[in-house]
Amino acid sequence: MGKSNKQKAKRPTHTPYNRPSKTQDHEVKIKSRAKTARSQQQQNQIPTLPFDTHHRILLVGEGDFSFTHSLYTSHHCHNLIATCFDSDTVLAEKYPQSTAYIQELEAAAREDETVNIKILCGVDAMKLGKGGLGSGGKAIKRGGFDRVVFNFPHVGGLTKDVNRQVRHNQELLVNFFRAAAPLLAPEGSIIVTIFEGEPYSLWNIRDLARHVDLKLGRSSKFHAEAYPGYKHARTLGNIEGGGGWKGEDREARTYIFGRKEEDGKQGPPKPQKNRRDGSSDSDDD
Repeated sequence: MGKSNKQKAKRPTHTPYNRPSKTQDHEVKIKSRAKTARSQQQQNQIPTLPFDTHHRILLVGEGDFSFTHSLYTSHHCHNLIATCFDSDTVLAEKYPQSTAYIQELEAAAREDETVNIKILCGVDAMKLGKGGLGSGGKAIKRGGFDRVVFNFPHVGGLTKDVNRQVRHNQELLVNFFRAAAPLLAPEGSIIVTIFEGEPYSLWNIRDLARHVDLKLGRSSKFHAEAYPGYKHARTLGNIEGGGGWKGEDREARTYIFGRKEEDGKQGPPKPQKNRRDGSSDSDDD
């Protein structure tokens, strides 16, 4: 009998679907968890703070001075002029805790010649350096600040009409920008932090800055926890019993502005795009 020409069918080397082994499944789960952890870490990552120890910093519209205190004690900023709109008497009534902060800051300046901290009350953010009542005097007028900071600017409850209230706050910011810009060092920045969402988004802070020839360098999420000891102070003062609302727990954003480039001069800093810390450059984010 001759050999058959038929050949045995070869077994397929693979099947259309192979169920992953337990080991493979475990590895996939581990990678997925690691990816999720990295994503959460990136979302919660605190961005680089816009302050350095050598900066000359002017703080405007401070409430209880806990932010100023944190800059000094936690971030070693020793060249500070911190101001508030209220008189010293009104300040103590609205924010009793401010007395301890001020005393500690002023004591540090007296005891250490490397610490240059001044506390000024009765300073109007719209009159900075212009001379006269509310301007802050010579200490502010001579300018040269690396940073001028206005955290959570607000005119208070002047009216219950939302549109009018928005306009009042826009006027505050525009006049502040105009007063602060001439006080900047050549590469200095104006830093403003406001809450996210309405009515604050209606202020259109980017457009207000453009109107006075300022340019947005970058913006980023405000992390209150980056400033140990800082507590948000309401414009109207402390609430008896503390209240249930805490400003430091509310979403807020910090905007860093610089003067527009002129004749080849450097404008505000331009960080890289696609940052992982929640910040963004340009005024289109």
